[in-house]
Amino acid sequence: MSELIKLYEDHVDRKKLKHIVEILRNGGLIIYPTDTVYGLGCDITNKSALEKLARLKGVRLDKANFSFICEDLSNLSDHVAQIETQTFKILKRNLPGPYTFILPGSNSLPGVFRKKKTVGIRVPDNQIALALVRELGNPIVSTSIKDDDEILEYTTDPSLMFDEWKHQVDVVIDGGFGGNEASTIIDLTGREPVLIREGKGEVLV
Repeated sequence: MSELIKLYEDHVDRKKLKHIVEILRNGGLIIYPTDTVYGLGCDITNKSALEKLARLKGVRLDKANFSFICEDLSNLSDHVAQIETQTFKILKRNLPGPYTFILPGSNSLPGVFRKKKTVGIRVPDNQIALALVRELGNPIVSTSIKDDDEILEYTTDPSLMFDEWKHQVDVVIDGGFGGNEASTIIDLTGREPVLIREGKGEVLV
């Protein structure tokens, strides 16, 4: 049975937070707020949850381009190969923020991602998302919620999301209305930053 759970960014309820994280650890899928559009995610360490997420998006898990939602840059080396000082400075200057940065993947990635040459890293400027990752103790693997209505590219109303997704996910977190502009994607794997998709974040390249 799916749950719609209200959380406030300025005071994240610890009891509710722990309940949601327990669902994540047990292989659940959640819809949660970020600093851009609402995300659909699961625990990076739970293979069955990752497979469910891939099925929902209609992609093969080993081919999926999911983002890793991190609390900060402190455990970056767990997921990313060694990066140059200049690259780290770009990350530090712009995160938390509405960016997805593509970085070279590390050999220590979880098994299903080990063959990936690159990973997308997000540190959203949203206290609910950051609290979830902090309590979980590792990244959330995430993708955006797309809306079939062409006028609204992304769903913004959590109650409507719940009606739409309640049979496919375990929790929808109501953190207020979401945005309808995705993150800016920047590839930092080469000598110079390359803009892949212009979104909410100011273009750096």
